[in-house]
Amino acid sequence: MSRIDAMKAVIAALQAEIAAMKAFDVDALVAATAAKEQGLVTLAANDDGIDTELEALAHEAAALNETARVYVNLMAASVQRRIEALTGKPQLSYGPARRVAV
Repeated sequence: MSRIDAMKAVIAALQAEIAAMKAFDVDALVAATAAKEQGLVTLAANDDGIDTELEALAHEAAALNETARVYVNLMAASVQRRIEALTGKPQLSYGPARRVAV
């Protein structure tokens, strides 16, 4: 598999991850994450060089990855709010320095 094909597979996997998160489909999320990891392994093992097409695909993958990261953070915040609503207590969270923040 060429690096371009591997990058296209990573992009498809990122799109599948986002769709799985939106649908709250854990099995699809696990499958998409595994596919993304396999694509990244293939990319790392192949040294065909970087051309303009691969660079454009890499930028697209980075944008999708950022979208997925934002979606994960929003979901985590939603879960935290639900836990706080159920328990009536704010949950402890960790800050950048790994210290417990209240």
